[in-house]
Amino acid sequence: MKRLLNIELQKLWQNTSSKVLIITYFVLLSFIALLASVNFKIIGIDFRLADQGIFNFPYIWHFNTYIADTLKFFLALIVVSMMSNEYTYGTLKQNLIDGMSKKEFIQSKFLTVLVFALGSTLFIFFMSLILGYSFSSYTEASIVFSDLGYISSYFLKLTAFFSFCLFAGMLVKRSAFAIGFVFLWYIVEGLLFLLLRWMIIKDSVITNNIVQFFPLQSISSLIKEPVSRFQAYKAIENLNNGGIVTEKFYGTHWYEFAIAIFWTAFFIFMSYRILKKRDL
Repeated sequence: MKRLLNIELQKLWQNTSSKVLIITYFVLLSFIALLASVNFKIIGIDFRLADQGIFNFPYIWHFNTYIADTLKFFLALIVVSMMSNEYTYGTLKQNLIDGMSKKEFIQSKFLTVLVFALGSTLFIFFMSLILGYSFSSYTEASIVFSDLGYISSYFLKLTAFFSFCLFAGMLVKRSAFAIGFVFLWYIVEGLLFLLLRWMIIKDSVITNNIVQFFPLQSISSLIKEPVSRFQAYKAIENLNNGGIVTEKFYGTHWYEFAIAIFWTAFFIFMSYRILKKRDL
């Protein structure tokens, strides 16, 4: 496995575009720390975000992983182009001629996906620890690590999404079209949701129970939005609803993990099947 991973990492690092995207991605991730110094002025009142509790433990695990997830498309571009370049430059055929099996080829791509997901997860983990201990009002170990499940959800979310991008790159072969395929899938799932919700089933609960099995929706649901969990938001909601606050579950259910793992395995398996049957 080490040999396979080394081959892929050498390919990526020798590609200027991939190198720039990787560096840009981690630089942008570090910009989350800049939120600590952002000042807002509302109705003549100045306030700093860091002073409003966004970096408090354990809330920071939820907030940082959700914000960092929005930047995953930088690495997604690398994953898609990583697959497309194999066809463009003929390196796929050369690898197979040199003795690499098709199974090993897919394994090498999936190992790279895992490295991207793990690298991003570790970066967010350590950055969150630093920001939390710098700004959090609570630093007891029992509080600091109480919501650490968001880190595992973040890792799985990246792994599943990058596996989907790998499948798209394998299926379409051209990076621009593969990226378009990813966004088209987002649109299709959105349209299916609207059809089910307003024209076919017309019931929000049943519709949500169905769409949670959609590939991208299942991946997205691993980390739910953290804004309504914010104390300032709750205060506004409490004011608008006359003191009635709706309780919401912000964690990840076991079956949401299971669905995302299923789709991850499915996309990797289908990538292998496509490669196995394709005439190179």
